[in-house]
Parts: sequence; structure tokens; C-alpha cells
Amino acid sequence: MTDRTRPAPAAPAPFPGLAGGPPDAADLAGPDRTRTDLTYTKDLKEALTKDRDARFVWLCNFEVERRWARSYTGLPAVRGSATTATVQRMEELGALLAEPGDHLLLDRPLDEGYRRYADALGLGTPTGLVTPEPAGDAGTAEAVSRSPELLDRLRELARQGAWLMPMGVSDQEEHLARLTGLRLAAPPAAVHERVNSKIYSRRVTEELGLRTIPGHCCETVGELHRALDERFRDDSGPVVVKDAFGVSGRGLVVLDSRRKADRLLRMVDRRAASSGDDRLHVVVEAFLPKRADLNHQLTIDREGRVRQDFVKQAITAGGVHLGHVSPAGLDAGQRDELAETAEALGGRLYEDGFTGIVGVDALLGADGLVYPVLEINARLNMSSYQGRVTELFGPGQGITLARHHTLRPAAPVAFEEVTEALGPLLDPPLGRDGLVITCFGTVNAQAPASPGTPFEGRLYTMQFAADRAGLDALDRRVTEALSRFDTTGRTS
Repeated sequence: MTDRTRPAPAAPAPFPGLAGGPPDAADLAGPDRTRTDLTYTKDLKEALTKDRDARFVWLCNFEVERRWARSYTGLPAVRGSATTATVQRMEELGALLAEPGDHLLLDRPLDEGYRRYADALGLGTPTGLVTPEPAGDAGTAEAVSRSPELLDRLRELARQGAWLMPMGVSDQEEHLARLTGLRLAAPPAAVHERVNSKIYSRRVTEELGLRTIPGHCCETVGELHRALDERFRDDSGPVVVKDAFGVSGRGLVVLDSRRKADRLLRMVDRRAASSGDDRLHVVVEAFLPKRADLNHQLTIDREGRVRQDFVKQAITAGGVHLGHVSPAGLDAGQRDELAETAEALGGRLYEDGFTGIVGVDALLGADGLVYPVLEINARLNMSSYQGRVTELFGPGQGITLARHHTLRPAAPVAFEEVTEALGPLLDPPLGRDGLVITCFGTVNAQAPASPGTPFEGRLYTMQFAADRAGLDALDRRVTEALSRFDTTGRTS
């Protein structure tokens, strides 16, 4: 077996601000100073398995929507998103959600510098189970399924009672569970596929009597014609057309004129005529003036109990998620409306067979009205992976920003170079402003084989400050510190 699993822990290397441990080092347990009092992941395990001490094998399959979308026809042309390599390396986010006794499936090992950094913070890291070869477009689940060595390791974990916990379940994850005997901690693929469709989201929102953005569900080309004819006949303003399984800006188009609507319809008509199939799975919605995009998360346990986890303000551009700010700055009435939505929506999802984490995109209109469900993401999401970091560093009355920073270096960047650039900004943000690096593997994901050609990388962080002014100042300092890795003269 090519052993790409977690090596024996190395002696912690010093990092700026961490040489003496976090300020509350007395609360840290063991030689790696791992915090033992964090409850976010334990609460999730209890909701999913009724066992707070369950051992999970985590699989952060960020592109699971591609599997769900295979049987559904979307828009003829879609916008691109992050490259496959970058999305694949985002699986590293699972290292901070998993507990030290868990395992994490990866297609590349965690950077050892980053692992020591996470351990020094007190978060601890799981055992990495790494595929013998990079997964590529097939995804980590498929790569694991082709590795006899990893399958044997997972079968042993299954005999010990471990659970498989994917970000979302498709046929690939079900196949992996069957091959290994690992129990799935999440509902089956058919349930995931059904409840993650934007058509499902819209219909359930209407059935529950929740405030809904004016619009239509379209499952044929003719229904799209009628929906757009109605919107533009009434001169109702711009509309958004979204694939039922689009994500992060893919499968989304804004139509602000009848001319653009007709152009899209001609493309759809030509494809239907060529294929002899007029099926189409999209939603059409009014493009409303907004004050903010929102994201709220709820958890449904195996008994059907619903807990609202948080409400955040989402940072988006062109439908692409860029980050979150918390708290969301809502008034009491708006918060109550989202809490009531969580209870109603969680109950309906439970009736349809779903348990686990649900991320819900919402909108705060320019008039202050909350549209509590734009789409349901019944799976783990970016905020889910930040749960233990938030619990450790974010309690109190402060403000938190989760975002990614775009780096454009001309050669791969070492983790130690990043820590050197950030310097004291990386001091543990306990009782002070500062940041935590939540994903480093995406920095070099698109690095070319030969150095010298600039490429785009992402560094994911969470920033903590006492107030918005302090957060803005901190973000400017972080951006300036990371500018040394930009060879193009642009800023992130």
C-alpha cells in the first residue's frame, strides 16, 4: 500500500503568535493542546446518529450537485465557476470540522505546516486517508472506490462502528458505503436529489405559505415560454432564470430585456428541436431590489426536532458566493420570521425523509421584507465547516467575516510564507482582532507544472473583530499583507 495517510505527529513548529499557545492554554488538553470542550461537531453527530462520540469518516464532496443534476436539463449555456482543481482542494475544509478521532478522505495530504498550525490553535485534526492517486474530475469517492488499500482500511473502520459522513450523498457515496460497510450518517441519494432541487425549494415555500419571490417553476420548454411571456408582457422588470441544480453562479442568467429573453428562448428551442426532448428544469423569478443576501442554517435530528443554528449575511457577486458576515444585522421581527421558517421548513423536510444540516439562502428586500427561502441546500455548506472555528473564537458580541482572498503568485506558495506575511495578524483571536486560516490547499491548486506563469489561488480565512469598523480595518490589513503574493498588480 502506498501510505498517504496521516504520518506520526511532528513536533509543533512555531508560528507567529502561537509559540506560547493560545491565551487560554490552560483549557487545552494533551500534548497537542486540542480543546476538548467544543460541542459543535458533537451536537451534529448526536443529531445524525444519536451518539455524540460517534467516529466519522468525512468526505467533503463539494461538487455533489453535478451528480444530482445528471438527469435534469438546465440552461443551454452556463457560466463557469472555480476550476475542478480548486473545488477539489476545498475538501481540506473538513479538517477543521472533523474531530481528532475522526478520519478525513482526501485526494492530497494536508500540508504539514497547515496541520501543525491547526493543532496549535487547539482545534486538532483528523487522520487523513489519502487516495493513492489524485482524484481529478472523478472525485474523491470514486478514487477511494478504486483503491483496494483504502477500501480495506475503511472496512476495518466500519467493523469498529464508524460512519461515512459526506457533504451530500449521491450514488457514488452510496456505492462507497456498500463497498466498505460504513453506515451513512446522512439520508440516501434519492432524498438528497429531490430536496436539493430549486424547483422543490420553490414549491415547498409556496405550500408552507412563506413569503415567496414572484416567479414560476418550469419543467418544459413551453412552460419557460409562458413564464417569460408573462413577466415581460407585464413589464415586471428583470428576471433571473436558474437551473434546478445550478450552484455558485453556474446555471444562472439575468434577463433585463425582452430581447435577451427571446435570445435565450431561441437557444432552448433549437436544443429541444435537435434532441427531440422538450424537458427543462429551471425556475424563473423576479429580480428584486435587495438590502442583503442572507444564509441561515438549521439541523434536523433523527427524531424530527429542528434547531436553527445561525443567520448570516451572505456576500455574493453575480450569484457567486464569496463569504459571510455574522451577525446579519437583522431586527427582532426579521429574526423571528427566519426562526419560524426554520421550524416549518425543517418539519417538511423531515416528512420527506431528510435529516441533517440544511443551508437556506434567503433575501432581505430593499423594503425590509424577508424572503426566507430562495433555495434549499440540504447538505453541509461553507458555514457548516466553520462551526468549530466559530465556536472557539467567535462567541460574544463581536463580528465575524468568512471569505476567500485571491492570490496571483508566479510560483507555488509555502504555508510558512503565508504565516510570515500575515505575522501578528495570525495571533489567536481570543479577546482580540485577528484571523484563522480555514483552507490552505486551494492556494496552489491551479499552479502550473513550470513556475513563472502567474496563476490564481484562494486562501480561505475567518476574521474576528469587536465591531464592523475593526473588521473592515482588519480586512484591509490582511489584504495588504497578502498582496506580496500578487504578481499581476491587482488586489484580492
